[in-house]
Amino acid sequence: MQLFYTPDINPADPRYSLSEEESKHCARVLRLQTGARVKLIDGKGNFYSAEITDAHPKRTQLEILAVEPDFNKRNHYLHIAVAPTKNIERLEWFLEKATEIGIDEISLIICQRSERKEAKIDRLVKIITAAMKQSIKAWHPVLNEPSALSKLIAAPFEGQKFIAHCETGTKLALNESLEAEGRYLILVGPEGDFTPKEIDEALNNGFNAITLGNSRLRTETAALEACFEVNFLNRI
Repeated sequence: MQLFYTPDINPADPRYSLSEEESKHCARVLRLQTGARVKLIDGKGNFYSAEITDAHPKRTQLEILAVEPDFNKRNHYLHIAVAPTKNIERLEWFLEKATEIGIDEISLIICQRSERKEAKIDRLVKIITAAMKQSIKAWHPVLNEPSALSKLIAAPFEGQKFIAHCETGTKLALNESLEAEGRYLILVGPEGDFTPKEIDEALNNGFNAITLGNSRLRTETAALEACFEVNFLNRI
């Protein structure tokens, strides 16, 4: 299956022109010819069947044959807020794998113990896009710019809110507190974990403390574990 990302496509239009980047990939890299059938995703849940009418390396023309809305839509909404890792490749790994498993929104949070306070969003979005295409998903996760943890904690969120941390205290496993088919916001801290003050701030703003097991996990591993558990517990 040859799949192309077409975020600006209009589901009501019968024809579409691939971007120059996707046209080059289609006509020069894949060497697809006029008459070839391809698939398109717009990142908004629509899955398209199309036929190439002009395999041009800069503006490949397509005829839209069918549109399937809400393609493989999940029964829940998952937002994970994670501190960017010192080694940016670990964060990239998380974004790739979480997209493949299933996630709707990622926020990069700056915490007191954060070792990295910035990230190249454009590059990270490209990694998410590639993972979305590879795993044949029609929904493109949202990636938010880095912002202070306190700002996210104070922001309104309709759904269940969790904070995963390694400090002592009362904590439940996700399967003990997750309400199926809901909306979830999960906080995962930096390599040095959240500070007690940050944990208290989250708890005072309606977050519930959770554990992700007995092992001490790296930031990106903890975030992926949370992603997997939410999807597993909501499996149909």
